Amino acid sequence: MTSYDALLLVSFGGPEGPQDVMPFLENVTRGRNVPRERLEKVAEHYHLFGGVSPINQHCRDLKAAIEADFAAHGVDLPVYWGNRNWDPYLTDTVRQMADDGIRRAAAFVTSAYSGFSSCGQYAGDIARARAAVPGAPEIDKLRVYFNHPGFVEPFVEATRAALGRLPEDLRGQAHVAFSAHSVPLAQPGRERYAAELADISAHVAAQAAPGHDWRLVYQSRSGPPSQPWLEPDIGDHLEELHAAGTRAVVVVPIGFVSDHMEVKYDLDVEAAELAAKLGLAYERAATPGTHPRYVSMVRELLAERTAGPDAPRPALGTLGARPDVCPAECGHA
Repeated sequence: MTSYDALLLVSFGGPEGPQDVMPFLENVTRGRNVPRERLEKVAEHYHLFGGVSPINQHCRDLKAAIEADFAAHGVDLPVYWGNRNWDPYLTDTVRQMADDGIRRAAAFVTSAYSGFSSCGQYAGDIARARAAVPGAPEIDKLRVYFNHPGFVEPFVEATRAALGRLPEDLRGQAHVAFSAHSVPLAQPGRERYAAELADISAHVAAQAAPGHDWRLVYQSRSGPPSQPWLEPDIGDHLEELHAAGTRAVVVVPIGFVSDHMEVKYDLDVEAAELAAKLGLAYERAATPGTHPRYVSMVRELLAERTAGPDAPRPALGTLGARPDVCPAECGHA
């Protein structure tokens, strides 16, 4: 793999102690005029977990797993890590790469889908970091991977496992809710984002839960009530399931690559408490995290990009593999 001399892991970032929570949330919402009281409410979610988001430790674990996978397969590339909203900041990491003599790197982003929030914004982060560092390396963002087998197969496995944890008398009729982060309807790339989620949810449902009812739902919206976002909200959906006589639900966080705060609080606390109140048996499927298949996908995407446009581009579902460079609707081209 001579085209690249490093891999750059790019992620969102998160607080690592109570003192970090408000500065982190201010970073995330800078320029968006989010009321202080809203930030304080969200901060409470982090304080339930000691003021520590799981996402930075996940990135450390993922970086180590990628390094081990590279070593096991003869890929002699260093792996760097930079965040959008917390230390290690992406600009600092790009500066370190430049100091280390890196000239061209591939970037793997911990977000699997198309759209502005999940793709275009990260591409913009990379461009700004490079612009801020004299002599910065070229950095190519690896393609969107929502339907790559390495992302999808862990969800199939996890959905089957979650169904298996339900009481036997409820398992056969359990509903499966695929959950993803909501975005405003006005956001660039919203249609493609929703289409990708729906397509891969259908694939996972067919593979892991044939015969079960399922639906794609959304969570973690943060905008004012007057602003329309993707729906239905997972809480509203749980209420509907209860009203319809459903007795058990498996929630699959199909929009997330790891157990960060929107999973640990919004699903494992908030949705789980609502399900208990409604009398619904509730299980949550695992995210890919550092699943070996997900880790090996990083190497496969790198090899694919190095080989060029004629390389095999594995993709499940019906939409096909996305191109290396995203269309304008992601908000960065």
